[in-house]
Amino acid sequence: MAELYLEDEVFGNLLPFIRDEQITDINYNGSALWVDHLVRGRYQVPSYRADSSFLNRFSMRIANLMNRSFNQYEPLLEAETDELRISIIHESVTNTGRSISIRKTPGVRRLNRERMLATSYCTEELDIFMANAVRAGFTLAVAGLPGAGKTEYLKAMTAYIPPARKVITVEDNLEIRYRLINPGKDCIEIKVGDTFSYSRAIKASMRQLPGWLILSEARSVEVQYLLETMSTGISCMTTIHTDDVRKIPDRFCSMMGKDVTNEVYSFLDFGILVGCYNMPEKGICRRIEQAALFDRNEGENRMIVFYQDGKMVRPRLSETMQRKFAFAGISDPFCETEDRVLCTG
Repeated sequence: MAELYLEDEVFGNLLPFIRDEQITDINYNGSALWVDHLVRGRYQVPSYRADSSFLNRFSMRIANLMNRSFNQYEPLLEAETDELRISIIHESVTNTGRSISIRKTPGVRRLNRERMLATSYCTEELDIFMANAVRAGFTLAVAGLPGAGKTEYLKAMTAYIPPARKVITVEDNLEIRYRLINPGKDCIEIKVGDTFSYSRAIKASMRQLPGWLILSEARSVEVQYLLETMSTGISCMTTIHTDDVRKIPDRFCSMMGKDVTNEVYSFLDFGILVGCYNMPEKGICRRIEQAALFDRNEGENRMIVFYQDGKMVRPRLSETMQRKFAFAGISDPFCETEDRVLCTG
């Protein structure tokens, strides 16, 4: 899917919502406009009206720039600008009229430790531990339901990847924006599509000598190549759809169509579950619901949920994990580092 440039006037009366940096998603369902706001949550805009002439102009402008047809025979139109992902569904295949979905994908990191603590997103102890885990190169799967904020947490964790470690991101829609949010760090951003699949991209990445491979989302059989990459010792990070960290191994098996439980426990180190709630009085609330450790030692699989309901119990780390932290110069992974000098409370 090619990227394009759209002038402001193309968006018509949607432009104020495009310009509002607090709005992350804009959805018109054929009769009403709904937006997702970082503070207010998801709400309807009752004053919004879209006539058929605007809907046609907007759709045709994008179709022409993309050199695509958009009609009853080609009812789906998708496009990307530098900071927007647009999807339009033709009214011939809906019972509710033309549907427009716009997701913003700006090259910004919205989460950091200060914001996490200010919004009760997670405890400082958990963030310190996960930061050290990333510094040491442990593999991580960020789980959650659609719209929970999995990618935002993944982007936050990229801040802790050492600058000299080469990172390759693999995405079908560019949302991570690794180079923009981590200026000066070594990276390659790969965009997959019809002619370059996830599987091919992951296999090609192995020949580029990465220190980290970041897959925007594990969805299907490409997780086979992700697990193979993990097995080589390359650090990996991805997001996955599920509602409990304890279900992560089963989700991998489901996507693979076979039992890969032992492989998941062998090569995946940590799972994080992000939750999202629309609070009537407070607006949207996102937070870390669970954190789990996965380990396979002497033929035994071990899972420890060490963070839940805002409370953390320091997990017992295997000798292999302790050695990996120590190799990265981290003597106490539960204590903050400064220029790689660790305190050992």
